[in-house]
This record gives sequence, C-alpha cells and structure tokens, in this order.
Amino acid sequence: MCFVFNLRLFPCLLFAALMMACSAKKIPADLILRGGKIYTLNEQTPVVEAVAVIADTIAYAGDLAGSKAFEGEKTKVIDLGGRTMTPGFIESHGHLMALGYSELELDLDHVKSYEELVDKVKSAVAGTQPGEWIRGRGWHQDKWNKKPPVLVKGFQTHPLLSAVSPDNPVFLEHASGHAAFVNARAMQIAGIHPLSIEKVSRDAVEGGEVIRDQLGNPTGILIDKAVGLVEHYVPKPSEETDTRALELAIAACLRNGITEFHDAGASRRTTGLYEKFKSEGKLATRLYVMLDAQDNKLREWYQRGPEIDSTHRLTIRSIKLHCDGALGTRSAWLLEPYSDRSDFYGMATISMDTVLKTCRDALRFGFQVCSHAIGDRTNKEVLDRYETAFKENPEKAREARFRIEHAQHLHPDDIPRFGRLGAIASMQAIHLSSDRPWAIDRLGKKRIEEGAYCWQSLLRTGAKVINGTDVPVEPINPVACFYSSVSRKTLAGEPEGGYEPKEKMTRQQALRSYTLDAAYGAFEEKIKGSIEPGKLADFTIFSQDIMSVPEKELLKTEVVMTIVGGKVEFEKK
Repeated sequence: MCFVFNLRLFPCLLFAALMMACSAKKIPADLILRGGKIYTLNEQTPVVEAVAVIADTIAYAGDLAGSKAFEGEKTKVIDLGGRTMTPGFIESHGHLMALGYSELELDLDHVKSYEELVDKVKSAVAGTQPGEWIRGRGWHQDKWNKKPPVLVKGFQTHPLLSAVSPDNPVFLEHASGHAAFVNARAMQIAGIHPLSIEKVSRDAVEGGEVIRDQLGNPTGILIDKAVGLVEHYVPKPSEETDTRALELAIAACLRNGITEFHDAGASRRTTGLYEKFKSEGKLATRLYVMLDAQDNKLREWYQRGPEIDSTHRLTIRSIKLHCDGALGTRSAWLLEPYSDRSDFYGMATISMDTVLKTCRDALRFGFQVCSHAIGDRTNKEVLDRYETAFKENPEKAREARFRIEHAQHLHPDDIPRFGRLGAIASMQAIHLSSDRPWAIDRLGKKRIEEGAYCWQSLLRTGAKVINGTDVPVEPINPVACFYSSVSRKTLAGEPEGGYEPKEKMTRQQALRSYTLDAAYGAFEEKIKGSIEPGKLADFTIFSQDIMSVPEKELLKTEVVMTIVGGKVEFEKK
C-alpha cells in the first residue's frame, strides 16, 4: 500500500497534535482576550466571548467558561473593557514605501487651492539650499475649493510655482500617483522646452502625456509615463532614508489596525529591504508583495519561484501590472470619451500583448497577476487576456486567483465576468467617498450609475471584493474605508442615502472584504482572516462596535490595539 502525504495538511496536523498535547499536559495559553464583543467571521460561531492564544496561534475561541481551562500563572489576560475585536484588518492594496515617504516629504493632501500649494512650496524653499530638489505628494486639482485662473486641459500651470522656486527643482506627485506637477527649473534639467504647435514633440511618451498650452509651452503637468522624464533626475533616496521610511510605514500600519499589507508594486531594491527587516525581526506588520512587472529582474523571480514564508511575515508571489492611469488625471482608459474632454479616451500604459505574456508566464511559474485597471476599456482588455490565458492552461487557472486592482469603472457586460473567471476585484471603497463628487464630470451620470464603484453587483456574481485604501492616495485609516463601504457617502456624510445606494455593502460584507476575503486574495484564508483555532492570532480592536453603532457614529471609531501573531504591536495610550 502506498501513502501520499499532503504537505498542505501538515500545519493543520501539527496544530492538532499540539492541541492534543496541550490538553493532555494542560499547557496554558500565552494570551487570553475577553470582556468585549468578538466577531470571528466563523459561520459556526460568529460571535464569541473569549479567545486564547498559544505562541502565535489561536488555540480557543468560545465562551468565557471554556477559556478558563487555558489560564495559567504566566498567561497574559487582556480585558477588552467592552470594546470590539475583529480579525486583523488587511490592507489589500497600498504602497508601503510611499506611505513612509509621505511622512518625510511635503504633504499636500489637505491643500485647498493652488495658492496654498504654492505657499507650502515657498516655505519649503526657505529651508532648502539652492539646487536641492523639493518633493511632495497629495495635490488633487478637483478637490480644491477654487479653480486657478488659468487652466489647460483641467490642470493648473507652473508660472506661479516657478516664481517662488527659481533655484530649486520641484517635483510634486498627484494624489493618484499618475501625474506630477513640476516647476521651470525641473523642466529645464529634464530638457522639456517650449515647442511650436507645428513641431512633433520630442518628449512624447507612449502611455503618457506632457500637457502643453496652445502655443506649445509645457504647463508643468506630466501624466503617467511622462512623469519619468523628470523623475529620472530626482536623486534616489539613501539606504538610511529608505530604512526610516519603512519604519514609519510599519508604525502607521499598526496605529491603524493593519496586521497585513499588500504592497502593490515593489522593486528589487525594495524587496531586498523587506527581506533585511524580516531577518532582523522588524516586520511587525505582515507583508504580501506584488513584484513590479517593470523590474528587469522579473525573469529571475520566475526561475526562483514564489517566496512563501513559513512564518507568514513576508510572502512574494504576485506580479503587478500598471495597465492605465487614473480618473483624476483623465488617463484611465475608457471605451467612450471623457465627458469633460470629448476628444480623449485616456490611455493604456502597457501593451496588452505584454499583459497576455505576463499572464501566461505567471500561470506557468506559479505567480498571481494583479493588474491596475481603472477605466472600463482597461478592465475589458485585461479580462480578455485573463480569459485567454486561463483557456490555454485550465489546470493552473483553477487556483490562479488573478486580481484586478481598483476595477473602478466597468462596462455592465464585464461585471459578470469577474465571478465567471474567478477574478478578484481589489477595490478601495474610500475612493467613492473622495472621487464620486467629481467623477461624474469625467464619466457622466449613465456610466457612473451602470458600472462605477459597483461593489454589490460584483458580489452578486460570486466574485470576491477585497478592500483597502491605496495609501498614500488615501489615508490608511480603515474606519473611513469601512464607513464608505456601507454608506457610500463622503466623509462629510453627503449625500443623504449615499451615492448609488443599491451598491452599498452590508457591514458583514465590508468586514469580510477587510479580513477573510482579503486573506483569500493572498491565498491565506486557511491561516488568517477569521478568529478560529489553528489560525494566526492577528486581531484589530476598536473603541466601539463597528457592526452595530449608528452609521453617523462610525467615523468616531478609533483603533485602540493591534495584535500580530499574539503580540501587542500597538496600544493607544
């Protein structure tokens, strides 16, 4: 007789053996949490009174009486004090190093006008040596209280910025990450000069645009791949600065209850830093990493294969494709022209042939594909390539779990394809709160109602919808994103009833999108995402019950504790 040992079952068998040993020897738990509302996402026991943890693993989740058997002299007991505990929240799409750098550079998230942006740069210039670059991020022209007097294709122009920074090159990233605003000195360094309208632009870039006025003068606005024309000249950060940025990013995750972060596009340099932090025991937040498809070392990763960490601190098994731009910069690729720029459809930022080749390679070598797609044209084209690759390799396609990052605007015909293909919709509900008031200008009422931010429609197809913030595009705070998921309102509580309310998530769906379904998006639903014996002890503890508090009170909720692997990594003082 021949026995085949299933390695997938090994962790479960090992845990079962451990629990039997604990029961026989009465080994106490290292940690017990009780005294609050504990939502498990386990259908058999959706709410429990207590949880016991041995090492980094949940040993018990049930009633208070049952937890007593796990108490010992050295057991740490945390009284939740009536607060609410959930499985650890997972940020399903963000940019970890950019999060850290957002705390080191000029923060433009909250500027309300072009003049205010210029004032911030002017202050930065006063504390900077001539010739030094000034970097910032977060401006968004559609969120300003007033429009600049001069606009070209919906954007401000550089003269006012250049006037306050004649000796310092300035590079200011758009909130979306799909555009930059630069001054005259930066354009001079990069060789972006005025052109007559008759001449073909020497700085034309496939997948990008240098915005120019009617006379051929560059306005300082660079879209998508054109950003690289100037970014190429911005000095690279030092290893010490990278280290500090990652430390700040991890601390921000923990303050916001994030126990795992899906990093949407990392270079070889960045993955090397993550591996260093892991070896030094400094990855307090778990990382699930998407390799940037533009990295010329991708072929080496194919040969090496996915990196699945046995401690579940650092997993690298996905490839990030950047397939179009963003609605805010009108570079998302649409099937029909923009409502507020009738001659323009946006653009693809990568060849669809490259998308198909990457899908084929990923299936062959065991990697997941995660494609940035915001416009309806991009989503359609990417789904077409997924479907082709799946049909060619049906065996590998069964558990491929390819994702579309954002899936922000879909043609109605493509919505059912997510469920049919098993494509995961990695969406950021907070974008609805921030973008919906002006997105209707880009798409018009019909397109908005039929296929924008259509969470419930996707869920009805059987597709998984996973949540996040796209930080630093939006603040990493999951409470705001949860609120947007269930209310479809701006953070100011508007409009009454929410935008397109039929697409709201229920609170249960919203919680799953941040926990169990988010874990599924990383092939990890068997080890995290719910509170049940045998899973990792990752928990987020909130100041109030996000599942029952009145909607208008949700935004008052705070993260009071973050536990990763049974260790308290953050506690609000």
